[in-house]
Amino acid sequence: MSHRKVRLGQINEKNRQKAENPMMPITTEQQSRAAGTTLRNPSLPWVQASLSLSMLMPSLDTSIANAGLPALAQAFGASFQAVQWIVLAYLLAITTLIVSAGRFGDILGRRRVLMAGISLFTAASVLCGAAPTLWFLIAARALQGLGAAIMLALTLASVGETVPKDKTGSTMGLLGTMSAIGTTLGPSLGGLFIAGPGWRWIFLINLPLGLANLYLAQRHLPAGSSRSACSLDARREAKPGWSTFDTRGTLLLALTLAAYALSMTLGHGHFGSLNLALLGAATAGTALFVRVEARAASPLIRLELFRNPLLSAGLAMSAIVSTVLMSTLVVGPFYLARALGLNAALVGVVLSIGPLVAALAGVPAGRIVDLLGPRRTTLAGLSGIAAGCLLLSMLPSTLGIAGYLAPIVCVTASYALFQAANNTAVVTGTLPAQRGLTSGLLSLSRNLGLITGASVMGAIFAGASSTTAIAVANPQALAVGMRFTFGVAAALVAGALAIALLARPAAAGDPTRHAPCGDSPHCPAR
Repeated sequence: MSHRKVRLGQINEKNRQKAENPMMPITTEQQSRAAGTTLRNPSLPWVQASLSLSMLMPSLDTSIANAGLPALAQAFGASFQAVQWIVLAYLLAITTLIVSAGRFGDILGRRRVLMAGISLFTAASVLCGAAPTLWFLIAARALQGLGAAIMLALTLASVGETVPKDKTGSTMGLLGTMSAIGTTLGPSLGGLFIAGPGWRWIFLINLPLGLANLYLAQRHLPAGSSRSACSLDARREAKPGWSTFDTRGTLLLALTLAAYALSMTLGHGHFGSLNLALLGAATAGTALFVRVEARAASPLIRLELFRNPLLSAGLAMSAIVSTVLMSTLVVGPFYLARALGLNAALVGVVLSIGPLVAALAGVPAGRIVDLLGPRRTTLAGLSGIAAGCLLLSMLPSTLGIAGYLAPIVCVTASYALFQAANNTAVVTGTLPAQRGLTSGLLSLSRNLGLITGASVMGAIFAGASSTTAIAVANPQALAVGMRFTFGVAAALVAGALAIALLARPAAAGDPTRHAPCGDSPHCPAR
């Protein structure tokens, strides 16, 4: 009994001290309670399984619908140009909304918003599978793209919150593997569904995957972490900045990105007056967005973040490498079919080898990042990509399939190395409170690179081949076009290498190294 009285006396004494000193540090449990979160002790394999599914599902749906376009055109009695919007609506939704999705995760809690994204993606997939008309399907695909944007942005952001620091690189490598598996598996899985139960199962396959993902996220992802929680006083002072959302900035960024994406995709690489007008609108929108964000009380993107050299360099390198990687998918099919004379089935097999190599290299690449560090691994990855592109720029057609595949394997394996290292450096180099936004920017840079690669590098290939009709160009012209295109790609990667070499972490006392949590000066930069 006396022991109980002593214990009660100790508790009362602590409460008295806290009342006299309200700035007394609070415990991890109190921080979590103040943030409205629950700390857990998650099992790393189950956390990785949940994050892997959240990366696999959007990646799978990026490519699975492509295989179904002919069947969808026949089912709805529509033109090829009309059914292309099934793919375009999905990509546009991801591109325009991915930054805002990351910001919402920072404000409302990443697990909560991630689960909302999984639910939206799954529900939209069911709507796609039940679509009675083409335009209903296109609208449902746009909703699916919104869910995909949330999943892509918050999956990367959640790594820093749920995975131990010494396992971050290997987890990023695993996510890279899942992304490559989804992209690789999509066309073949789509073909199987079309040949079997029908095109609707291209989308309905996401129902069991989504339900499993929701269960794993609810069961194993922590609702919050003490690393992202500030003191009670900091949260009170930061509340006005976090409770208001930059609506003007969000809408302006979405419209600007939509204008850019449309300028790059409409006309299939042939720039007309509409493309130029959209590109001009995107340029004007960017300038206006910067002006609005500089004056906003709680901006969507804090412009001072870009004074962090690691973040700016990581985003620039991601966009450049994605542009180059898309060149292999733009140039490869025409070179293999026309210059090497392969049939369609063999072209598909050869094209799948690159993504397969990236998928197999993902996990080992992540372990190399944990061992050597992000900077050295980034340089190694970029050097490998540059070497592969240089070999392709000098490739004689007489070497055949083996001569083409050897540099492609070098490029894709090195891409897995670069992606794991760059994602790790960018996500872990920012504050926990900003990781959703940062991951959204990282995914945005990759998506813009893919869009730019498909249009600009495709136009370079067509121009270098000295023909406007690539499908019927002679083999020699296509070989020349391929070599020139990868020469340009090698120069771009050399530029990315220069950025990597010049980028240095901000000094420890630099206030731009870590922006404050919310708008409060009381939340320490960690």
